[in-house]
Amino acid sequence: MKKLIHTFKNIWAIDELKSKILVTLALVLTYRLGTQITLPGIDRIGLEKAISSGQTGKGLLGIFDMFAGGAFSQASVLALGIMPYISASIFMQLMTILVPQLQKVQKEGESGRNKINQWTRYLTVIVTAFQAGAYVAYLNSPTYAGSLIKEFQPYFWLTTVVTLTAGTLFVMWLGEKIQDKGLGNGTSIIIMVGILARLPQSLILEFGSKSQKGGGGLLIFLIEIAVLVTIIMGLIVLVQGVRKIPVTYAKQVIGGAQVGGARQFLPVKVNSAGVMPIIFAQAIMFLPTLVSFTNMESSQGIIRIFSDHSNAWYMLIYSIMVIGFTFLYTALIFNPKQISEDLKRNNGFVPGVKPGQPTTDYIGAIMDRITLPGAILLALVGILPGFAQRLSVTQGFSTFFGGTSLLIMVGVILDTLQQIETYLLMRQYDGLMSTGRVQGRSGVVESAI
Repeated sequence: MKKLIHTFKNIWAIDELKSKILVTLALVLTYRLGTQITLPGIDRIGLEKAISSGQTGKGLLGIFDMFAGGAFSQASVLALGIMPYISASIFMQLMTILVPQLQKVQKEGESGRNKINQWTRYLTVIVTAFQAGAYVAYLNSPTYAGSLIKEFQPYFWLTTVVTLTAGTLFVMWLGEKIQDKGLGNGTSIIIMVGILARLPQSLILEFGSKSQKGGGGLLIFLIEIAVLVTIIMGLIVLVQGVRKIPVTYAKQVIGGAQVGGARQFLPVKVNSAGVMPIIFAQAIMFLPTLVSFTNMESSQGIIRIFSDHSNAWYMLIYSIMVIGFTFLYTALIFNPKQISEDLKRNNGFVPGVKPGQPTTDYIGAIMDRITLPGAILLALVGILPGFAQRLSVTQGFSTFFGGTSLLIMVGVILDTLQQIETYLLMRQYDGLMSTGRVQGRSGVVESAI
């Protein structure tokens, strides 16, 4: 405890780090205040009745509401949150991999990245306007029908689309400001705050549910907390796990000084795809539910299966899709041939392996071997919330046992701690950990989401 207090004093003693932390907290607080502002044309009393009915956080809508920190179900001006920007970013990221012209633009350096970022912002406006129109249709569903002000109906569609679009652009601006003047990846921080905002309420509901069963229920609640901590620890191992490929660089004499000759390592992550396979699998698994998402009670057959995360068939199909998308996305972002050419260009080689195609095959084989267990573990993380629901954990609290939310939280926290530790070590202070250094995932949105 004494060392922890001393570490906090060291953090606060660095003016630059203190300024970044305060700016980040101020911007995050601004975002959370914005999620409490209701859209024009909606009666707050009727909205509270709709929320209390318990029909606003199921399936795909529940995922949106989780990422938006509850703003989606509360019909806030920031209801769409940062997700349209994430969708546009993922699309542009895939296009830069698949379209050669965009690859050339990306390789132009800072100017090329600025162009792609600007195109991403334009695409965000289009995606937000489209999703805002769909959200208006959702607000006109029976769930929210009683909360709409009839006198405002003629203007409701236009004002809501404009307000939601402006709200998403404002959240995107907050994320960029956190990135520039704050601490951590701005977009990732906003997503994590939205997820964590629901944790206290979920804990209270779970505790209330278990306390009704007496002392045995409280023991079960403590066991659930212990299991959650264990899952988080295992997920940290999965996120940080790497396979180190030894690389040796040939000795060179440059300017009378000898360069190279030392053995280094090429770290290959066990989970290179991050959370992308889970996002892709969820997007496809939710497509059948879109047929009748405004009236899930009438859903039958395959739609009923795909809308129930605790269903055995859902978890089986979901696991297979996560494993498949893990291999697919890893193949898109990991290029053994490019790595082999870079090693050869820099006079580096893998001991015992010839440069060129043999090195490409060797790195590719290692990547395939470590991707399989990584994909299986990622699929297990994805279906853990379903298992939690089958074991009588409340739906809200079960989402913290795995899936996208837990992966994002672990990745963002590790990345932020890594940046704090970097500041401490630069000022010759002790790091956050007594042994070793914190290994984060820099750029969680781009590389993990």
